[in-house]
Amino acid sequence: MTAPDPQRSAAPEGKANPVCSHGPVGSRSWFQDSGGVAVLYPVIMSVAAAQRGLKGPAKVRHLSARARQALAVSAARSGVALPHLSKDDRGAPLPVNGVYWSISHKPDYVAGVVSPHPVGIDLEEIRTFSEGVRRKIADEAEWALSSEAPELRFFRFWTAKEAVLKAAGTGLSELSRCRVQSVPDGRRLILAYRGDLVVVAHFFFERHVAAVVPNAHQVRWSLLGAEDPAV
Repeated sequence: MTAPDPQRSAAPEGKANPVCSHGPVGSRSWFQDSGGVAVLYPVIMSVAAAQRGLKGPAKVRHLSARARQALAVSAARSGVALPHLSKDDRGAPLPVNGVYWSISHKPDYVAGVVSPHPVGIDLEEIRTFSEGVRRKIADEAEWALSSEAPELRFFRFWTAKEAVLKAAGTGLSELSRCRVQSVPDGRRLILAYRGDLVVVAHFFFERHVAAVVPNAHQVRWSLLGAEDPAV
């Protein structure tokens, strides 16, 4: 199966205002567009070619900083500010003034998103995988829900589960409890976790797939190059 055209779901790339704050929860401008539609703005940013060769701690520091740049763009486009970021003892992001956030990074791309609800985002390169990892990610009943090409299906399931577990703040320790329930189309999955059904939205670009938990918000993805301004 050919991955859907990412440009169909990409948000227009205007300049965002880095100095931005939000009004009270429930105010018209908070996570809403000019028409009052509830919107999430996940942002994906590429890593500059010169930085892709970094190794060890230097690589981790750069990717983390770059992911936080993507997060800042998402916050600015959402009309909120994140004056500080912190995590709990398990490493899960803590909300800032009622704003939840999540980041993800890989060698070539990073991603960030903010939301008024617990949120998770994940990003993976579509590539070959081992049978052992396949068995760990899902069981045969789940795999049978989709007839997509094996690599695309695998990374859709993987990123969707990671996004849901990030939103829950539990991480991969509860992977076995997070199951694909249905595959409505090429851009959404529905997962069952802790008695709830959770919709996950996907975005495809440059042999990568990203997943986010939209919480009933419309999702407007942005894909920014290394040469684009951070905000």
